[in-house]
Amino acid sequence: MNDRVVLITGSSRGIGRAAALQFAQTGARVAVHYNRDRRSAEETLAALPGSGHMTFQADLGVTADARRLIGDVLQRMHRIDVLVNNAGIWIDHPPATTSFDDWVEAWEKTIGTNLMGAAYVAHGAAMAMIRQGGGRIINITSRGAFRGEPDGPAYAASKAGMNAMSQSLAKALAPHKICVFAIAPGWVDTDMAKPLLEGPDGDAIRAQSPMNRVATPKEVARTILFLASEGTDALTGCIIDVNCASYLRT
Repeated sequence: MNDRVVLITGSSRGIGRAAALQFAQTGARVAVHYNRDRRSAEETLAALPGSGHMTFQADLGVTADARRLIGDVLQRMHRIDVLVNNAGIWIDHPPATTSFDDWVEAWEKTIGTNLMGAAYVAHGAAMAMIRQGGGRIINITSRGAFRGEPDGPAYAASKAGMNAMSQSLAKALAPHKICVFAIAPGWVDTDMAKPLLEGPDGDAIRAQSPMNRVATPKEVARTILFLASEGTDALTGCIIDVNCASYLRT
């Protein structure tokens, strides 16, 4: 990974931060993307070993921002060798109790950020990778694409769309030496999830897995790093579950 440029969307915290650390430890230069939480992005940047890392702000739910992000990274870091599409949002909108206006807003914001934003960034990165002679795109989806999300159906739909997009891009971009992968986590022990995991619902969440546990950000990050490494070309188009088998029905 020495001196390769890795753009990780949503890398101010959680899985994105863990992935940034993994890549930086191999000598890569990391483009740390954030939307609102500049302070956390700067904390991620300060924690990265090595040099040449930079932060970039963009709201991926805004088309112009998604386009600008790619341009900014190329202008300042000159290339993109690996894209990790990790940014995403969750909005509660259970169908039976959500008003029509709130339902529409949830779908527009969720699909706009999680799927459309990821698609726009992937296209921009792919164009750069074609000029460079190859690259890697890794999309972080969710077990919700397989299980469904009763309180967040737009989230599940966006992640199922990312799975399909990943496989479509894997076929379309293979002639250009660009490999595309998807990783589907379930519950992950991030700072955002801690209140639920440590609260009264924690045991039930862990019991969703036959291992009676959730994944850690480092476990997901290691899988991301593996897919970005040499020797994984034959896995292009795959969807790897990193969710302690919690997506499987018992």
